[in-house]
Amino acid sequence: MTEASTRRALPPLGGLRAFEAAARLGSVTAAAEELFVTHGAVSRHIKAIEDWAGAALFDRVGRRLKLTEAGRLYRDALAVALDGIAAASARLKESGRKTTALTVNALPTLAMRWLLPRLASFQKRLPEVELRLVTSDEPVGKLAQGSFHVAIRRELTPWPKGLVGAPFLAEREIPVCSPKLQKMLKIKTPADLARATLLHADTRPGAWARWLGEAGAADVEARAGRQRFDHFYLALQAASDGLGVALGPLPIVNDDLAAGRLIAPLKGPALPSRAYCWIVPERLAADPAVAAFCAWLEAEGR
Repeated sequence: MTEASTRRALPPLGGLRAFEAAARLGSVTAAAEELFVTHGAVSRHIKAIEDWAGAALFDRVGRRLKLTEAGRLYRDALAVALDGIAAASARLKESGRKTTALTVNALPTLAMRWLLPRLASFQKRLPEVELRLVTSDEPVGKLAQGSFHVAIRRELTPWPKGLVGAPFLAEREIPVCSPKLQKMLKIKTPADLARATLLHADTRPGAWARWLGEAGAADVEARAGRQRFDHFYLALQAASDGLGVALGPLPIVNDDLAAGRLIAPLKGPALPSRAYCWIVPERLAADPAVAAFCAWLEAEGR
């Protein structure tokens, strides 16, 4: 490509935005306000292009501007060119953005009921972090090395070798059911649960036995109906659908209670359960993205 072929015959570039704004808005005053310059500066820029081209861009009728045919054609072509420059500039800016990938391996119920509704606030705070959420019940010590940056599990200290972590969300379990089921069963005391189907989750073995023992109703489980699910979130969904009563952990079911999808027929006891913890490979603990995500979890947990 020769020097002559790359040389472009361009008008005074400072005037292009002034002309485009005045042509689009139909007013030199409005263009000046948009560009944060004076009325006179816009007029001078437009005249410089007209002098360079040897053609009028506007017919001036009093204080009003009317595009000439040449001006209209130039406005349309310039709008396309400026859109192309804006798009190319956005791509250039995007290519300069540094993104950091962060893989979070979380328990399914926590991910769906608590984490996902809050992730937008983290992404707004750190948009350069590209988050990948994976759900799993696998013990953290059995996860493949390098497969996660942050894992979220219920408390299991001491941590496996090479991992560090801390609790960020305390949990208390109470019976929950659908409003429709409560209307049918009228549960007022722990003993009334004997008329219900108790929904169990394989991922929380013995939860009902512990709660009923604390409530002084250990014999209820033997008399109540029973239905089992392999995942806890299925038990909660079954409770929402009116299939029985589940042990709902606060604050995981707070949104369901607030929305009326679930209700707590009994005031207590609210039985403390294992806390949720963030767990990271020790070598990544000081990584800025990892540290920021763990600090955000702790803030949300509070």
